[in-house]
Amino acid sequence: MADKLSHIDAGGNAVMVDISAKAETARIAVAKARVLMSAATARLIAERGHKKGDVLAIAQLAGIMGAKKTPDLIPLCHPLPLTSVTVDLELADGDGLDAVDITATCKTTGKTGVEMEALTAASVAALTVFDMCKAVDKGMQITDLRVTRKEGGKSGTFVAD
Repeated sequence: MADKLSHIDAGGNAVMVDISAKAETARIAVAKARVLMSAATARLIAERGHKKGDVLAIAQLAGIMGAKKTPDLIPLCHPLPLTSVTVDLELADGDGLDAVDITATCKTTGKTGVEMEALTAASVAALTVFDMCKAVDKGMQITDLRVTRKEGGKSGTFVAD
């Protein structure tokens, strides 16, 4: 764990981290999220019966667009030349729990990581599923948003438990 917050200077002011001396490396980050919903809502999504369109396809596109807008949404986040963004959405059920599981993977070659882009992609995809289905399921929950893998840079590889 770092001794101090990287985006706060000695005077307590917000700063963008200076990455000019860092080496460019291949960077990859994977983030996941889950949208819990009723079985009826999951069925509606699976049968592509939603009047607003294909929920999973629209959420996938929204997630990709979200990753590209990350520096516009998160203060002090460096704009990065993303080389790849994938967002996979899958209907899941088990133990009486219906959900859409979201996995976002972002890649770049650069001086800083793409964790924020992957988290933003997963978040925006989850929010889009919620938005499209809220009229039929007011009890949905967005859960389990986290980085599950990160590669590249000085700190190397991280894999979540």
